[in-house]
Amino acid sequence: MQTQVAIIGGGPSGLLLAQLLHRRGIDSIVLERKTKNYVLGRIRAGVLEQGLVRLMEEAGCADRLHAEGFQHDGTLISYGDEMFRIDFKKHTGKPVIVYGQTEVTRDLYEAREQANGLIEFNVENVVINGADTDNPHVTYAVHGEIRRIECDFVAGCDGFHGVSRKTIPTDVRREYEKVYPFGWLGILSKTPPVNHELIYANSPRGFALASMRNESLCRYYIQCSLDDDVEDWSDDAFWEEFKKRIPADQAKQLITGPSIEKSIAPLRSFVTEPMRWGRLFLCGDAAHIVPPTGAKGLNTAASDVHYLYEALRGYYETSSADGIDAYSAKALARVWKTERFSWWFSSLMHRYPGQTAFDHRIQVAELEFLRSNEAAQKAMAENYVGLPY
Repeated sequence: MQTQVAIIGGGPSGLLLAQLLHRRGIDSIVLERKTKNYVLGRIRAGVLEQGLVRLMEEAGCADRLHAEGFQHDGTLISYGDEMFRIDFKKHTGKPVIVYGQTEVTRDLYEAREQANGLIEFNVENVVINGADTDNPHVTYAVHGEIRRIECDFVAGCDGFHGVSRKTIPTDVRREYEKVYPFGWLGILSKTPPVNHELIYANSPRGFALASMRNESLCRYYIQCSLDDDVEDWSDDAFWEEFKKRIPADQAKQLITGPSIEKSIAPLRSFVTEPMRWGRLFLCGDAAHIVPPTGAKGLNTAASDVHYLYEALRGYYETSSADGIDAYSAKALARVWKTERFSWWFSSLMHRYPGQTAFDHRIQVAELEFLRSNEAAQKAMAENYVGLPY
């Protein structure tokens, strides 16, 4: 087979890139190691920056997002029983949109299928060959049959455990990582949200987050030990602990119910440099991971897609390699700012092992400064709704 761009990974990043390219007449083939149902079954965040919303519009995939998504003009931050609001619209003129990542992916799959775009599922043994030459190709197997794609470029959208990042030689790439000493225990429940906006809670017992997918489906989290097991937490134990970590007036309003999904996610910050090697480009989790505090994972992947899409457009439409040559530096400049924000917000809201009484008081002082200082609120709002591309 032959195509212009081989896209490794059939999650939202790879699908969004494929659809954007399709709308400009640029051909691609998407390779996904799992099934479509598996990809759509993954539980992920659902807070979308305006940059991602604009990309979905350009991809022709935003109708359901606009019809069913929830506009959030701010977010709530609590410490103990104190709570204050960061007003996004006031400080930036922009909201965020609550719309599940699963729904984003579903919309992109539908668009890909309507365009008769090729997606190969259940691929194995993917190998990216000749990425540092002018004639790369990708080999892989489907049900034991070896297949080959000749292409101009390869977009690695296959996540942290994929082959794309590992294709870049170790003497070329440099990796930066911070592993956080706790995880998030999250449950999904068919219950109404405790508040119409998200609540980020810093409590003496640890962090908690109240988030929503829609008016009858919510996602709640509590900070937990990395030694915990999901089986250690019954639904009742989770709800009891969650109530202790949010302000008392919010806890009284909380409607609980059985969990329909429960999992523990570790937190880490990770960046690899560069994000381009020859004709191979890394996007999203293949190049970087952020803690979920502030919901930057999918949104940062979307900014990578934006820079790569513009670079490939320039190459095919004007024969300019400028965007391709600048891709890694542009993407990384924004990635590191996003990493900083997620690190800062995580440091502000969580309780760390070994923290002293002084450390706790500094956290409270920082929260009270944020509560009272317009400039600090504006800076947080600008980062939360999304830095410009």
